[in-house]
Amino acid sequence: MTPTSVGMRCPECAGQTTQVKRVARRSPGSLWHRPVVWNDLSTWTATHILIAINVVVFLAEVGTGVSLGGSNDHGWVIDHGFLAGPLLLSPYHQYYRLLTSGFLHESIWHIGINMMSLWFVGRSLEPAVGKLYFTAIYFTSLLAGSFGAVLFTPGSSTLGASGAIFGIFGALIVIAHARHISLWQSGLMPMLILNLVFTLSVSGISIGGHAGGLVAGLITGKLVVEFGEKRDRRSLVLLGCLAIAVASVFAAIAVGGNAGLLPNGNVL
Repeated sequence: MTPTSVGMRCPECAGQTTQVKRVARRSPGSLWHRPVVWNDLSTWTATHILIAINVVVFLAEVGTGVSLGGSNDHGWVIDHGFLAGPLLLSPYHQYYRLLTSGFLHESIWHIGINMMSLWFVGRSLEPAVGKLYFTAIYFTSLLAGSFGAVLFTPGSSTLGASGAIFGIFGALIVIAHARHISLWQSGLMPMLILNLVFTLSVSGISIGGHAGGLVAGLITGKLVVEFGEKRDRRSLVLLGCLAIAVASVFAAIAVGGNAGLLPNGNVL
């Protein structure tokens, strides 16, 4: 054996050069599989796409009359998209509002806070469960949040993405707990408590919307934990999300006419 800089080697191998491969290091806190190249849509995650949709819709709101500061929250886009229980019933039957209301915001501050929240919870949950499950959880929670808003305040106008964001947050808590991540040390539980206190203490916040989205997120997160890793049962996650979404739509329509349309509005 011949001593070399990399240890003892046989005479035949001593003259050969050892190949070294350099591996790019990923920062410890990075959750992305690859960096985002903004002109390459294949690098976009569902979180990026959802944020982009919300921003584009808000710009359309501003273009049709909504002010950035929220002093005027009326315009063609927002007036044809906000949610109110009576508008789900005859003679309107505008069921689409259960979905469109989750992409509307009344001011730059409203969308700014919501999109920042979506960025933080989305970039934590989506890499953990994948784009398909993440998208299913988001829209299921959005519709469940719409049902919650109609259930608690059927006559009030409601809009905003917080129902869906609370659902993402709920699913994240369930999955983190299942993977033995401390909810307190990770900051998830303190953040949840802070958001719940904010929801209950600030006027104009849709308690029903936040609660509906959170409950849906907790349930769908549990579905991912129970069935998401089992190859032959993964479809149960999507079927469960579909069942909750459909039930939320029918339940919202059922309770939508419990009060007349009131002038006050709630933001999600």
